[in-house]
Amino acid sequence: MEPWDKNMKKKRKRSRRPVRLRCSVMNYDWGIVGRHSKVARLFALNSGSDIDPAKPYAEFWIGTHESGPSYADSGSEPVSLKAWIAQDPSVLGDKVVDKWGADLPFLFKVLSVGKALSIQAHPDKELARVLHKLHPNVYRDDNHKPEMALALTEFEALCGFISVKELKDMLSSVPEIAELVGVGNAERILLVNEQHENGKSKTDLESIFSRVMLLSKDTISEMISKLKRRLNLEKKKRQLTVKEQLALRLESQYPADVGAIAAFFLNYVKLNRGEAISLGPNEPHAYISGECIECMATSDNVVRAGLTSKPLDVQTLLSMLKYRQGSPEILQGVSLNPYTTRYLPPFEEFEIDCCNLPQSAAVIFPSVLGPSLFLFTAGKGHFDAGLPEDDMVKEGDDIVEEGGVFFVPANTKISITAKSTELQLYRVGVNSKIYRDL
Repeated sequence: MEPWDKNMKKKRKRSRRPVRLRCSVMNYDWGIVGRHSKVARLFALNSGSDIDPAKPYAEFWIGTHESGPSYADSGSEPVSLKAWIAQDPSVLGDKVVDKWGADLPFLFKVLSVGKALSIQAHPDKELARVLHKLHPNVYRDDNHKPEMALALTEFEALCGFISVKELKDMLSSVPEIAELVGVGNAERILLVNEQHENGKSKTDLESIFSRVMLLSKDTISEMISKLKRRLNLEKKKRQLTVKEQLALRLESQYPADVGAIAAFFLNYVKLNRGEAISLGPNEPHAYISGECIECMATSDNVVRAGLTSKPLDVQTLLSMLKYRQGSPEILQGVSLNPYTTRYLPPFEEFEIDCCNLPQSAAVIFPSVLGPSLFLFTAGKGHFDAGLPEDDMVKEGDDIVEEGGVFFVPANTKISITAKSTELQLYRVGVNSKIYRDL
C-alpha cells in the first residue's frame, strides 16, 4: 500500500473515533455554591480538579465557542475541539459542513441557577450581525442564539409575555403599575382589549412595558418600595400570588431593580425534571432557579435589561422583542425507545436526547449524518463505537461515568451499557429534520 493510502486509511479511522473532552466552567455569581451545584460536580469529575466550597458554579460548557472551549483529549497535548475539528472537518459530516462550515453549529451547557439570571433576549441573525459590527466587544458573535432548556431538577423561569386576560388582571391587581399607566388609560385598555384582543393589546403591552423599563432609577426605587410595603402588609392577611412572591424574591436578590416589576409582564413557568421549553430569537426570558441542560446555536450574544450587574442595553432589547402573548409550550419529548426521549425544538441547529439506563440495560444510538456530543450525568457504563480495540486512543476509553464527555463523529453508531444501578446521559446533535430536508 502506498504511503498516501495509509494516511487516508488512518484518516478514515480517525473520522469515526469518538474523543473524550475536557470542558470549561463559568463561575458567574448567580450559580449554585460549592458541592450543591451539579455544574461543580460535573466539572470536578471531568477535569480532575477540586470543588471550591465558597465559589458559585454556574455553567458547564461543551463545544467550540471561544468563551468556554472544550479540549480534545486525543494525545499527549490537549487541543481545542475547534482546532481538532479543523484538522479533519469530515468528522462533522458533509451535510453539516455544507450548511454551517467547519465548526459545530450548537453549544451544549449544564446550568446550576442559584439566583435569577438577567431579563434578556437573544438577537436574530440579522440583528446579531448588526450588533456584532457596531459593538464587537459586547456582542462577540454574528450568529443568532435560539435555545432550549431541559430541566434536571424543578426549574423556574420567566418566558414570553402574559396573555391578554392576564394583562387585564395585572392592571387590576398591581396598583403600582396601574398608577404608572394612569387610571384613565388602564380603564381604556381594559375596555378596548375586550373588543380587540390581538393587535391593540400588543400595542398597549409594548407601550406599558417600554415605559416601565425606561423609568429612572429613582422612580423604579420608589415604585418597588411601594410594592414591597403593600405586599408585606397584605401577606399578613392573605396568601400572596405566585407572581407577588416572585417579585419579592427578585427584589431581595437585586434590590431596587426594574426586573421585580418586569416579572409581572412575563409568563412564570415551573418545569418538572424532564420537561423543556424552547426560546426563539427576540423572546424575553429569565431563568429563576434550578438546574437544567441547555442547548443553543453557537453564540454567546445576550441583550440584558434587568436582574444583573452586567451592562444593560434596554433600548436595543425593547426594539427587538416579539410582543407575542400567551403561555409557552412545555415540551415533554418523544420516546425513541424504553430508555431514550428526544426533544426537538423548532430550530435546525440542535436536538437533545435524554437516556436513563437501568443496570445491565443497553441502548444503541444509530449512526447519524452529523456530529454528536455525549454527557454522562450519573452512574457508570460501557461505551462502544464498534471500532477494533487497537483503534481506541488509550486503555479505559470505553468506560464512562459521571462527568464523562465525548465528541462522536458523524456516521458513528454508539452502543452503551449500564454497569451501575442507573446510567444517565444526554446526547446533543444537529436537528435530525435537516437531514430529511436537505
